[in-house]
Amino acid sequence: MNGRCFAATSLLVPRFFSAATSTMSSTKRGALIVLEGCDRSGKSSQANKLVEKFNLEGTACNHLRFPDRTTTIGTLINDYLQQKSQIEDHVIHLLFSANRWEFAQTIKSKLKKGINIIIDRYAYSGVAFSAAKQGMDINWCKQSDVGLPRPDLVLFLDISPERAAERSGYGDEIYESLELQNKVYANYLKLKERNWKLVNADRKFDEVHAELVGHIHNAINSIKDTHITGLWKPNHKS
Repeated sequence: MNGRCFAATSLLVPRFFSAATSTMSSTKRGALIVLEGCDRSGKSSQANKLVEKFNLEGTACNHLRFPDRTTTIGTLINDYLQQKSQIEDHVIHLLFSANRWEFAQTIKSKLKKGINIIIDRYAYSGVAFSAAKQGMDINWCKQSDVGLPRPDLVLFLDISPERAAERSGYGDEIYESLELQNKVYANYLKLKERNWKLVNADRKFDEVHAELVGHIHNAINSIKDTHITGLWKPNHKS
């Protein structure tokens, strides 16, 4: 290689790698969206429809649902929910939390690649349901989920437990009693933060869906950096 070619190459290579690095670092991360609400509020149906819609639009979107009943831990949880086994309240709470931690690294990895994730139930459900039981402190319940990826947006499907109880399939699982659901609803409101949107779920499916789509579009468009923060703080009461 002659001197001129070497000099030209030495100038181009740094520029090439600089451009490549710049492109990689400027990749916009995905948004973490969580749907929460009492049982039979419509979360699962809406989550499925939302993921389908955004993928059809060309916006990469994955779907997770907790508890994930496909893992070993998830199988234990499923048996409990189906009332096939009995598990002490603190133990089942920690199993629910462990089930979410099983997917924490997967969530972070996909977000960093620019994939949006819509989750049907997350740590807020774990805390709201466990703290509705006698002798379960809400702040203790939060600690096992400290550090999980923090959602960019939480969409709370707001419907009274009484109205939700009128929907098809209510009462199939252990937590679907009106007394418990009223306590769960109150706990959700205690957990509400600035990244929450309360959506009236006592409407036609398409009306609720349209509002959810708008909120999610805004969340995706507002992501400004690749930093993923952690949920809550150790022994923090807020």
